Amino acid sequence: MSQWPSTKARRVLMALFGLGWQLKRQTGSHRTLSREGWPDFIFAFHDGDEIGPRMLARIAKHTGLTPENL
Repeated sequence: MSQWPSTKARRVLMALFGLGWQLKRQTGSHRTLSREGWPDFIFAFHDGDEIGPRMLARIAKHTGLTPENL
C-alpha cells in the first residue's frame, strides 16, 4: 500500500503554498510555481482533479512535498 493517499489537486496546491512555493504565472490550468533554491515546477491540474498516489510521489520528488504536508 502506498503512503500517498489520493487527494484533490486543490489540497495539494495549498500544501505546496504552505511549503513556501509561490505562484509565478498561470495560463489556464497550468500554474508555474517557484521557490527559493528549487527549479520552477509546472502544476498542471484543475482544482477538482483527483491526484493518485503515483503522481503525488512524482510531485513530491520535484517539490519536497511529504504525506504529512497533506
